[in-house]
Amino acid sequence: MKVLLFLLTLVNTFPMTPSLPPIIALIDDDKIFQLTASKTIKAMQITDNVLQFENGEEALQFLKHNQSDINNLPDYIFLDINMPFVDGWMFLEDFEKLKSCLVKPVTIYMVSSSIDPRDVNRAKSNSNVCDYVVKPVTPEKFVQLLKPAA
Repeated sequence: MKVLLFLLTLVNTFPMTPSLPPIIALIDDDKIFQLTASKTIKAMQITDNVLQFENGEEALQFLKHNQSDINNLPDYIFLDINMPFVDGWMFLEDFEKLKSCLVKPVTIYMVSSSIDPRDVNRAKSNSNVCDYVVKPVTPEKFVQLLKPAA
């Protein structure tokens, strides 16, 4: 009985905090994808915190700048393959070097309109890519991919 009372006291001393909504980053030069994906994610009420980057370099700079800030780093990244300046493949190369400095894990989904088996296999063979998703991404697919965050 004393142990039970002690445990109840301990639980009340350290109240459980509700988990924070996830931060989702969209790295894509397609403004229409960014707009529709952002609206879909917000409509699902998973989060209102959707970061948008037009290329991999912008996203990498953001990650480097916020590598120690758990409240700013994304939980999920939706990464396009074909972008100007730094494309998805180059982003993944630099992310591999950076990920050990990040204060939390980041789940990356490669998103592309390409159905080329070489792109699919290359993405799926990358240990930093959780899955390859063909555009357009349906609301049902977002729900499936982000279900752990709900």
